[in-house]
Amino acid sequence: MSILIDRNTQVIVQGITGTHGSFHAKQMLEYGTRIVGGVTPGKGGGQVEGIPVFNRMEEAVKETGADASVIYVPAQFAADAIREAFSSGIRLTVCITEGIPALEMARIKEEILAPRGQNLTPFTLVGPNCPGIITPGECKIGIMPGYIHKRGPVGVISRSGTLTYEAVWQLSSRGIGQSTCIGIGGDPIVGTPFVDLLEFFEKDPETKVILLIGEIGGSAEEEACEVIQKKISKPVAAFIAGETAPPGKRMGHAGAIIGGNAERARDKKEKLRQAGVRVADSPARIGETVRAIL
Repeated sequence: MSILIDRNTQVIVQGITGTHGSFHAKQMLEYGTRIVGGVTPGKGGGQVEGIPVFNRMEEAVKETGADASVIYVPAQFAADAIREAFSSGIRLTVCITEGIPALEMARIKEEILAPRGQNLTPFTLVGPNCPGIITPGECKIGIMPGYIHKRGPVGVISRSGTLTYEAVWQLSSRGIGQSTCIGIGGDPIVGTPFVDLLEFFEKDPETKVILLIGEIGGSAEEEACEVIQKKISKPVAAFIAGETAPPGKRMGHAGAIIGGNAERARDKKEKLRQAGVRVADSPARIGETVRAIL
């Protein structure tokens, strides 16, 4: 099994006629992802890589029966693309776009994500500013290199796209496959945090170990510790990037900035260890840390 996506997932590419949308649509198709349509306002009726293009998400979902979408539109249009995806009735949207203002994401949280439990149709948002999600051998929604992944028992959740690739490469090189890999995004406000995905992996019978990759800034890792202690029975490994980052200086991601002691890498690592998590001290040791608890 897997979480969120599998070989039956049907995907709409929002922004499919753009440079990034068309390129990655082709890459996803070649991986085996079932892309059933694309959306670009004003471009309906055309095709990209044999994929029909629609003007609106609602129309695309009605015509194709899609249940997921991926967003490649420019930052100034991305928040409205998320809203349109939600309104179409699909269950999952992956937003690759970076540079969405934090205020816009705060509004998305308030409008869509906070009250989602009251909706008849559940909606999950992965991202923004993320590499996406992949279930190896079945479905890839995003920009990650598919060839480095191998099917297996490790569920991967990460704030860093680059470190996700490094961790997956180390795992696959050691013959350790992954059930599903998710890059949640490096912005201060993201759609689906560690805590939700930890519970998804806990319920997935194929996932035997969970790998969590965090970084400085924010409280996502501390919140994860609480869930791990209370709700997660499976072993968890982790790596936290940013050990040498100076306070007050943003390190790559918009969310990777130390605002207080609790947001430092060493403090996050200590709290994870107290929660029973096996923490790798170096990115080069992520693979062997996971292998030690399999």
